[in-house]
Amino acid sequence: MRTKTQSSVNLKVVFISCSILIFLVIFFARSNISSSSSKPISKTNLSQEKVEENQHKLVEGCPTTQQCTKMPISLSDALVHYVTSNVTPQQTFDEISVSKRVLDKKSPCNFLVFGLGHDSLMWASLNHGGRTLFIEEDKAWIAIVTKKFPNLESYHVVYDTKVKDSDKLMEFGRSEDCRSVTDPRTSKCELALKDFPADFYETKWDLIMVDAPTGYHEEAPGRMSAIYTAGLLARNREDGETDVFVHDVNRPVEDEFSATFLCKGYMREQNGRLRHFTIPSHRARAGRPFCPVDVDRRR
Repeated sequence: MRTKTQSSVNLKVVFISCSILIFLVIFFARSNISSSSSKPISKTNLSQEKVEENQHKLVEGCPTTQQCTKMPISLSDALVHYVTSNVTPQQTFDEISVSKRVLDKKSPCNFLVFGLGHDSLMWASLNHGGRTLFIEEDKAWIAIVTKKFPNLESYHVVYDTKVKDSDKLMEFGRSEDCRSVTDPRTSKCELALKDFPADFYETKWDLIMVDAPTGYHEEAPGRMSAIYTAGLLARNREDGETDVFVHDVNRPVEDEFSATFLCKGYMREQNGRLRHFTIPSHRARAGRPFCPVDVDRRR
């Protein structure tokens, strides 16, 4: 999540445009409310009590025009950062657009991101008003990023896997223990992440992005457990569904583990190196198979 891409200019332009558009929408919406509240209200349509109640709500929601039209701090920070930085997110414009479309529909929401990187401020800003939590393996990197952007929420975690063991972990993952839907902390599957902060397990995540831990060399932790646990968190929620995104699916681990444990039947699309899955709650409907039954196999 920390490398440069050739799409820096496009990303900056799009991000700035989106931010300005959001600001203008807020400004005009508040202006309309302000102008409408200044017009006299006929007592034949509303009682005096109703008029006073409406005026009270307007005062509570928007004490002054200045407060109503002020750009959120997280958004202004993001604008300044991406305009002045030569380092841009690893994902391409098209890849980011996949997740952004879902965020446009679901935000503000609970968004879990594996990895703290140059795109973190962007994700937090796109989920303005919601909660965006970043899970990061590098403690020194957390200190660097959060010193510059103290409003970003992150947890330092430790992984005990290595990319070189991915084949063995895939074999473990095919066992019945890994097909059982439960809280990762009580799972018997060796792929389940069990020692993370309690909040990681107890929050109902609406979106999960797997773009970490490091996975480009044999001694790196790899994303085997992150991918498996993301699917388990989605299946174990009480109801609803979770959108899960996996980046770098051009690599064997991300490709095989996402297809196996997030399931091809739950995949909505792939754009470049990014895959999007929508996984429903398995607790809401008893007897749901770990992966959807393939239609062609049933015929």
